[in-house]
Amino acid sequence: MDPASSTLDSALWITAGAILFLLVLSAFFSGSETALTAASRGKLRTQADKGSRGAQRALAITEDNERLIGSVLLGNNLVNILAASLATALFTRLFGESGVALATLVMTFLVLIFAEVLPKTYAITNAEKAAAAVAGPIGVVVTLFAPIVSAVRLLVRGVLRVFGVQIDPDSQILAVREEIAGALQLGHSEGVVEKEDRDRILGALDLGERTVEEIMLHRSNIEMIDAAAEPGELLQQCLQSPHTRLPVYRDEPENIIGVVHAKDLFRAMYAQVGGAQGDTDRLLGFDITKVANDPYFVPETTTLDDQMREFLRLRSHFALVVDEYGSLRGLITLEDILEEIVGEITDEFDPDEDEVVERMEDGQFLVEGATTIRDLNRAMDWTLPDDEANTVAGLVIHEAQMIPTVGQVFAFHGYRFEVTAKDGNRVTGLKIRPL
Repeated sequence: MDPASSTLDSALWITAGAILFLLVLSAFFSGSETALTAASRGKLRTQADKGSRGAQRALAITEDNERLIGSVLLGNNLVNILAASLATALFTRLFGESGVALATLVMTFLVLIFAEVLPKTYAITNAEKAAAAVAGPIGVVVTLFAPIVSAVRLLVRGVLRVFGVQIDPDSQILAVREEIAGALQLGHSEGVVEKEDRDRILGALDLGERTVEEIMLHRSNIEMIDAAAEPGELLQQCLQSPHTRLPVYRDEPENIIGVVHAKDLFRAMYAQVGGAQGDTDRLLGFDITKVANDPYFVPETTTLDDQMREFLRLRSHFALVVDEYGSLRGLITLEDILEEIVGEITDEFDPDEDEVVERMEDGQFLVEGATTIRDLNRAMDWTLPDDEANTVAGLVIHEAQMIPTVGQVFAFHGYRFEVTAKDGNRVTGLKIRPL
């Protein structure tokens, strides 16, 4: 056998083996990139807490996604370009000038099937398992390529800065809150997550983003006790009220001097008359201010999450809301905050409330102007924005940039709004339907 021919055959087999090895490396890099970017950090954290070292390493290297992706892409491009170059040289030696086109076709097919689609398909269907398996080797690659990747990052950011694009190195591509909310919305649209479950979880997540001003009972609807009222009137008002706590004012409703609990009031009156067989005339000198507790005031800009924590810390359920000038705006209770999570809470003493939305025969929906946008969205599964207004009437006024009159019709955000009732400058009734 000719030594030159033997050497040529050996070189061909070595080149073919090198191409095959590089395709395996390309498949490894492609699958690793997909697995590490698609894996749920929540599931990886659960596995890590159970003692999985692979999951712990996967969590560590995915902390900096930019560096991870840069290293994997660098490795993947190196092996793909090298494999293509070796294939071109091999086919050119075997088939002459036509080998270039043949090498392009063959390598495109091999890379597409075995180095891209196949590993990525496996990785996307077994993301957490694959991420834990490849985290160790990929961690070594990230460490080796760190200097090159750092230089590339600086170059990329410099180019982007020229076009006016700023990149925060500490920013997260997708915040946890948005990730959870998106998963819940997707699950609900696919029928996996019930609407009530979605609303409860989203309600809890939103507590830190919303303020007491958005859900407080407006001061015009607060039931108060006049400190100068006769004891009989006080007793009758408390007995007829569905509320257990009532603010006490002196001279004018803005001057809140305390908050009285119905049980404290009844106990104090019972003791003052001398028990069940006592003399009711003794109530003539009853002073409600001695029974009332000090009022608890909170700013209207306090978040619901902070206010709930304060309620729990102070073991209180009731607070009066004031603006920056100290003027009374409304009141809020712990129950109001809990209702933002679990929905309306009622008992046998609560008055019967009308439905948030009344469906009419013509397909439109009759809504009170004071209905909050959040409650309407929950009831109808709509997506009206509540960034600029808390109530439906406020949204109409904001969008119209005017105080509308009865009969006026507006269309915005994909819905038709018709004003049906007003009280002074307040819009009290609307008809709404999706366009």
